[in-house]
Amino acid sequence: LEILVTILNENDNSPVFAQPNLSRDVPEDTKVDTAVVAREELSASDADLDIIYYELTTTVQDTDGYFAIRGVNNPEIYLQKALDYEKFNSTTLVLYARDRPVTSPDPANTATATITIIIKQSDTRAPWFLPCTQLHNDASVCISSPYFGRVNITEMPRGPLLLEPGPIYAVDPDYTINDRIVYSIVGGNTDEVFSVNADTGNLTMNKIVTSPDSFLLQVMATQASNIRKYSVVTVEIKAINKSNFAPYFEKSVYNGTVFVGLPRRSFVYQAGDPSTPLVITAMDQDFPDV
Repeated sequence: LEILVTILNENDNSPVFAQPNLSRDVPEDTKVDTAVVAREELSASDADLDIIYYELTTTVQDTDGYFAIRGVNNPEIYLQKALDYEKFNSTTLVLYARDRPVTSPDPANTATATITIIIKQSDTRAPWFLPCTQLHNDASVCISSPYFGRVNITEMPRGPLLLEPGPIYAVDPDYTINDRIVYSIVGGNTDEVFSVNADTGNLTMNKIVTSPDSFLLQVMATQASNIRKYSVVTVEIKAINKSNFAPYFEKSVYNGTVFVGLPRRSFVYQAGDPSTPLVITAMDQDFPDV
């Protein structure tokens, strides 16, 4: 008697990942649809030779939707949405491997792999002149104000010019890169009156100004290792007559009168003359006609 025995494969083995823990550094400026972890590194094996079904989730709040797998049977992880280092700089993904579809009524054996994604800040932003104000809805933009300064006619300051709201200063907003900033004057410097220190941003004078004038300088801040990243700010310098005298009041004491019951913004009158409003005036010998 010849007996044929067929051995039926029992689903008694779970899928196995070759590397259950992976870590990847992903540049912030990685293009959408770029593969982050290759299929070969994430494919699970199964001793039962079952077809493997994959599912990807994230464990970090507000980081879902950025990474995905190519398909239910293709575990390659790719970038699905553009990254922003200011929003998050790391996340943890969990890849599930099952030997049955999620919708199958049969019990499935499951394996998991943990993928840690570290976002590396890229050189995406031009220098910021400080102080500046960031937009509430866009942390990549910071709006700076012009700088202002004054110089006296026929005088040559020895040191850097004093400016408002402060000295010329720019930073690399990609702070983990923190590239060195180089300063230069690119416009408005008539007769080369002014110079800027390439390293510090300090503004100095090369020659005196002999008449009242106004200079609108354009100062550029460039990243030392990436000349395509630059910003330009306006610096207004006014040349004025030197003030030799302090202003003074015409009187040392002023006396006024008010009446009970007057509404707000009513005049204060001169004491002893209730028909003439009280006027306080000052003079300056530098400006006799003002």
